[in-house]
Amino acid sequence: MIKKRTMTINLNDSEMNILEAICEKKGLSKTALVRQSIRLYQSIDSRIDAGEKLYMENPVSKEKSELMVL
Repeated sequence: MIKKRTMTINLNDSEMNILEAICEKKGLSKTALVRQSIRLYQSIDSRIDAGEKLYMENPVSKEKSELMVL
């Protein structure tokens, strides 16, 4: 069985509004969104550690911009 642990997070009004808007748009709870975000960040971080790069591409102009992840 996976042991669950509790975490408290303090967000400012802007951050909480963004979190709530994404949750509503995606139909997710705040917990589900945070869990999904952690898995996404871990996946991206692993690929960057392996030397890969992350890009966004404009669908019209096909211009690519590299995303920098801290």
